[in-house]
Amino acid sequence: MSYISVIGAGSWGTTLACLLSNKSFDVTLWAREKDVAEEINNTRTNSAYLPDITLPDDLRITHSIDDAVKKARYVLNAVPAQYTRAVFKEAFPYMPEQAIIISASKGIERGTLLTVSSILKELSDHPVAVLSGPSFAKEVIKKLPAAVTLATEDKKIGFILQEMFNINNFRVYTHDDILGVEIGGALKNVMAIASGISDSLGLGNNARASLITRGLVEMTRLGIAMGAKERTFSGLSGIGDLVLTCTSPLSRNYTVGIKLGQGIKLKDILNQTRSIAEGVATAESAFELSKKYNIEMPIVEQVYRILYEDKDPVLAVKDLLERSLKSEFYG
Repeated sequence: MSYISVIGAGSWGTTLACLLSNKSFDVTLWAREKDVAEEINNTRTNSAYLPDITLPDDLRITHSIDDAVKKARYVLNAVPAQYTRAVFKEAFPYMPEQAIIISASKGIERGTLLTVSSILKELSDHPVAVLSGPSFAKEVIKKLPAAVTLATEDKKIGFILQEMFNINNFRVYTHDDILGVEIGGALKNVMAIASGISDSLGLGNNARASLITRGLVEMTRLGIAMGAKERTFSGLSGIGDLVLTCTSPLSRNYTVGIKLGQGIKLKDILNQTRSIAEGVATAESAFELSKKYNIEMPIVEQVYRILYEDKDPVLAVKDLLERSLKSEFYG
């Protein structure tokens, strides 16, 4: 069957590679870390990212980017957003002309303020689709039910990819708003940091519910200003992913927020884990986008100031609550 290359052997990339391999697709998984590639080849495990999970015997693993993509009909990007540009600059010269890219990475690039699909389109002419939604890798790999959305510009490609990824426990819906799906997937990580801080400070369920709701408003507000569709944020890649990441310790970004609320410094938090919390970098990009589009995003602003200006989380909460009174819906 079709040859698929999965770029990035973190928890999500490895999970998607297993999902596709178990459907009898010919799958190659590329790992940046040589030790991860060697471990999978030798033991069929990825202990750094998915401990206690046995990977399919048919799943091929490589540390060579040209070897990974040179025969690929479909290339799945699971590289963290801040590294996507560098990895695909290296990969594109080896990629077949007809290859289709599916991005499962969530974030906004520092400096350029581009979503991941925009980075990929800037580097090549390959068609790009986006896979996003509420889907923790550790649950998907255990075949627990999940539903996601797949956004494409070409409906025919969308239908092909929908069939490719869909299995009984992993339901895939199609969508046409790539930008909206990516804005939701990126900014929910920033809101998850805020939610973790709130829970760590013991602010209660009411505070978390309010934060999630107002966080959705900020995501939607920015998305519309950038050209996304409002309805996208009421879907799986918007409110769905937002609720998931703001309420579970399985979320790396929520966990970062918990530790920030405990008074642990960001550099120490980041040094404690091999996995990347995309919301840390995205908070900076989102804050800059709010200024660029003149959009009021008070939660994003406070998360940014906690992360990059060492603001006391207690003071950040105080400043949010003491803002001038407003109508809930306006504009």
